[in-house]
Amino acid sequence: MEAVPRMPMIWLDLKEAGEFAFNPAVKKSAVNVPRDFEGCSTLRKYFGQLHYLQSRIPMGAEQEAAVPIAWTEIFSGKTVTHEDIKYEQACVLYNLGALHSMLGAMDKRVSEECAAGAFTYLRDHFPHSYSVDMSHQILNLNVNLMLGQAQECLLEKSMLDNRKSFLVARISAQVVDYYKEACRALENSETASLLGKIQKDWKKLVQMKIYYFAAVAHLHMGKQAEEQQKFGERVIYFQSALDKLNEAIKLAKGQPETVQEALRFTMDVIGGKYNSAKKDNDFIYHEAVPALDTLQSVKGAPLVKALPVNPTDPAVTGPDIFAKLVPMAAHEASSLYSEEKAKLLRDVMAKIEAKNEVLDQFMDSMQLDPETVDNLDMYSHIPPILMEKCAALSVRPDTIKNLVQSMQVLSGVFTDVEASLKEIRDLLEEDEAQERKLQELLGKVPGSQGSPPPPSPGLAEVSKECSKYMEVHEKASFTNTQLHKAMNLHISNLRLLSGPLDQVRAALPSPSLTEDDKQVLQNLKRILAKVQEMRDQRTSLEQQLREMIQKDDITTSLVTTDRSEMKKLFEEQLKKYDQIKVYLEQNLAAQENVLKALTDANVKYAAVRKVLAEVEHKWNTTVQTLVASYEAYDDLMKKSQEGKDFYTDLEGKAAKLLEKARAACQAAEASRQQILEK
Repeated sequence: MEAVPRMPMIWLDLKEAGEFAFNPAVKKSAVNVPRDFEGCSTLRKYFGQLHYLQSRIPMGAEQEAAVPIAWTEIFSGKTVTHEDIKYEQACVLYNLGALHSMLGAMDKRVSEECAAGAFTYLRDHFPHSYSVDMSHQILNLNVNLMLGQAQECLLEKSMLDNRKSFLVARISAQVVDYYKEACRALENSETASLLGKIQKDWKKLVQMKIYYFAAVAHLHMGKQAEEQQKFGERVIYFQSALDKLNEAIKLAKGQPETVQEALRFTMDVIGGKYNSAKKDNDFIYHEAVPALDTLQSVKGAPLVKALPVNPTDPAVTGPDIFAKLVPMAAHEASSLYSEEKAKLLRDVMAKIEAKNEVLDQFMDSMQLDPETVDNLDMYSHIPPILMEKCAALSVRPDTIKNLVQSMQVLSGVFTDVEASLKEIRDLLEEDEAQERKLQELLGKVPGSQGSPPPPSPGLAEVSKECSKYMEVHEKASFTNTQLHKAMNLHISNLRLLSGPLDQVRAALPSPSLTEDDKQVLQNLKRILAKVQEMRDQRTSLEQQLREMIQKDDITTSLVTTDRSEMKKLFEEQLKKYDQIKVYLEQNLAAQENVLKALTDANVKYAAVRKVLAEVEHKWNTTVQTLVASYEAYDDLMKKSQEGKDFYTDLEGKAAKLLEKARAACQAAEASRQQILEK
């Protein structure tokens, strides 16, 4: 696009600190930071020094030096207290992510990757039970929101830099993928209950962005097709972009004016592209327009990442102010064990992510939504938009009568004009015939001299005006015919909408499925439920593994273990993860069989799907046609009135011309009689 409209970003509030028996000056500077990048730097330093402190002083949960630490929970505003130094670290890290999100939402459009990094580290390295705003679900949501917004910023820059259309499309598709993940989290009932009242606002904005950036992706796929001179593909991509943008506009109700302006700007771009592409293809290229699902889907290009947080990086935290308190041997051994746990988690997650990618690609290719795999419920009732039109017509009983009367009046005036013009034409033709006879007679009379007098100037003027009116009448006649056709079409639809609701429902197409078809549907839905069950179990096992790793602290054992025995101790301790790894392996192994069963079920479903798709298309077309008839009423009445005004004016002119023609013909006839008498 020539310019890049901006969408608003979601940013998070900072938590407020309460009681913590720590140096007041340090506490004040760490929790009341300025809302800028200097504030981010202060939080990072404080977080790093807390990490150094907790590795030497037993200030963790149920340890000797633990003190109460209080922070405000974001969503409820309640004060939550824990006697655990890690709680202080977690809250500071949350504020670091929140502050980066706040800065990222500003005009500079930076800092989103830093926010994602902070929330990722918080999710992976700290307990999720401290408070609701730091639960695993909320942190996952935050990570995907921040990555989505970071990718959105990259998309904005790519369009400003005029990067290649295909790359821009892939970047935009990845924005959609991140926001879909965030939307799934927002739609989770547990997450929704945790977020409270902001859940609806966030969900509405994210859903709107999903359709908006999907439209941007298909806009640039259309531009790529244009560059490759694939004019049929160009039309379908621009059509899809237009459809998705219309969905975004529907979801943008209640959004600020900046969003509406961005949508209007984008509509101008995409609408113009689509109209131009369709016109060119219809009149110049005549390429077949393929179905969208036959084209290769746009795979997202994740070009942003959560920037890692390193609590021991001296360039960020400054020098370790607790370096001389205790030996680091136990801490070093604990770090080694933490790396072993991290390696185990990476190995397991690599397998999970590989299987998830296969599963996601498979499900995307199938295009099967468990919620809408059969859409039979929609045929059992009249859609709200049609009910609204029926209700509106019920309080306007004269609608059809007015339209019919308007048509009749227009037809009457049209007929009068046509009759007047025909009579004028007949008079002129009769006069021409009489003049021809006179000329023939004069040619046969002996001794006649000279030629007949020239035609009457009055008749020549009448003939000229008659030709002009006939031309105007013929042009208007075509428009009048089209208007009557439109009226006849819409009147039948308006009669239906004005009638009993049972008749309206009966006019809407509905599928007729056999018992075998219904069995195929039930089997497909059952297997789709199995797929979801497999997903849920996998997510649950992953969560359990993460929680086990998070809680696995063997520092006490490390203090009493000889360095030479460390490797053996690590091996023994890591055996506690064997059982959950077995469960995960079984879950991953089951995927192949489940997808094979789904493939077989989908093959049987193909015929049913085609029937349902065709009926749904007819149903939507019928609904749109009926709605269009309702909405066309005012326009038809307006055009009918314009037609009446036009023909009334033309009738007056034709009537005057008829009188003029009669007078001119009479004068011409009198002249001919005088000639004959002579």
